Amino acid sequence: MGFGDLKSPTGLQVLNDYLADKSYIEGYVPSQADVAVFEAVSGPPPADLGHALHWYNHIKSYEKEKAGLPGVKKALSKYGPADMEDTTGSGATDSKDDDDIDLFGSDDEKESEEAKRLREERLAQYESKKAKKPALVTKSSILLDVKPWEDETEMAKLEECVRSIQADGLVWGSSKLVPVGYGIKKLQIQCVVSWNRYAGGADHCF
Repeated sequence: MGFGDLKSPTGLQVLNDYLADKSYIEGYVPSQADVAVFEAVSGPPPADLGHALHWYNHIKSYEKEKAGLPGVKKALSKYGPADMEDTTGSGATDSKDDDDIDLFGSDDEKESEEAKRLREERLAQYESKKAKKPALVTKSSILLDVKPWEDETEMAKLEECVRSIQADGLVWGSSKLVPVGYGIKKLQIQCVVSWNRYAGGADHCF
């Protein structure tokens, strides 16, 4: 687990991806987990990392109350994507040789080529695993009432026109005619709309 160096663009990108379908680091309310990660971020994320920036501003609003937030603050490496290796310096590494490599060293130390290579490999592994995750599909069932202009409207033709509307994710279901008074009937028809949520966090209808 872990986000990497949250003071670097790479670490902030991992945080942004992690928050794409979450409001908080853990659970459904602000907690000490959010405080631990917030304190590791040097400042507001850039505007193009919308999920991370929204979370940062929200947690910042609890600055005077953060000591009273629920939970127990743990090491930063205990939070983040489950399939992301900890590269914060305190986490486990793949081999004995890796112990000598500081992947996210201090600003005044020049990052070695080996450290860059290892970091890029691990981020590539993370991106590959994330890309393989199936899209979450949310479906909405909608019941539509379609009323005719007059009692001479051909309801069968009206239903045919309604069902002619086609779009990705739209499936028409059963229908029936329901009396509304004075011999006039309305068309009541059901449809299902699929909303796909991809790993990037964007919502798409149809």
